[in-house]
Amino acid sequence: MPGATSAGGPAIITLTTDFGVRDPYVAEMKAAILAVTRQVHLVDVTHAVEPHDITEGALALEAAARSFPAGTVHLAVVDPGVGTARRGIAVAAGGHIFIGPDNGLFTPVLEGPGWEAFELRATEFRLARVSRTFHGRDVFAPAAAHVAAGLDPARLGPSVSDPVRLPWPEVREVAGTVAGAVLHVDRFGNLVTSIHAGAVAGLGETATILVANHRLPLVGTYGDLAAGHAGALIGSRDRLEIAVREGSAAAQLGAQRGTPVLVSRPGRLSRASTSSTTRRGRRR
Repeated sequence: MPGATSAGGPAIITLTTDFGVRDPYVAEMKAAILAVTRQVHLVDVTHAVEPHDITEGALALEAAARSFPAGTVHLAVVDPGVGTARRGIAVAAGGHIFIGPDNGLFTPVLEGPGWEAFELRATEFRLARVSRTFHGRDVFAPAAAHVAAGLDPARLGPSVSDPVRLPWPEVREVAGTVAGAVLHVDRFGNLVTSIHAGAVAGLGETATILVANHRLPLVGTYGDLAAGHAGALIGSRDRLEIAVREGSAAAQLGAQRGTPVLVSRPGRLSRASTSSTTRRGRRR
């Protein structure tokens, strides 16, 4: 397997963390990268992931990674288990390399076919002294730099066949109804769901959405809604999102991560809602 050096110019390393920008942590990671190679473009995706929120970090990475060219190395660190027995991994998928803690952060990447993963065990590709509280600087950043410089990710350590995956809410498709849940609330109060665009497409443009006991229309974009009104749309992440034009869907609808979402063809929503409630009751 080749390294990730981009053709036609320096390699790209993106950085996604929950470190914020007040402290020097991000700068220290960049310094560790530049100590290995200066032939690299460093791109900050975000350092404002909610502290310890692995799901939010995974979704940020999913949204951003698709915009970068093949050969990009994505360094992601949301790591509440730093210094414990959790592994560090590199995942090669879709022509990209993802490096960080093996705690579910790369769940969206692992949903696709053809990925390979490797544990970051080779000591020659980390700093000589490794702090138990800052693997982002001491383990993940040097590994990302070496891969960006052309290192085969397989040299980082043994193959991993069972990387950790987040327990995404199950998406069920039954008889004209798709059931999922809210995964994330963004800074605008939009509700990002577990339902992908492809699952919605088959239900038609007149599909109806039920979330937190509110029935909402499916629209094309925010501007199709009147100010202060709620609706559902396919967002830039190719996931169904619930939005309030010029407002917060989370606040207005009283929804949060885990809130169930039902999408249905017209006339099927009442039956789907009743059936879903019955199934939830039977599981208790």
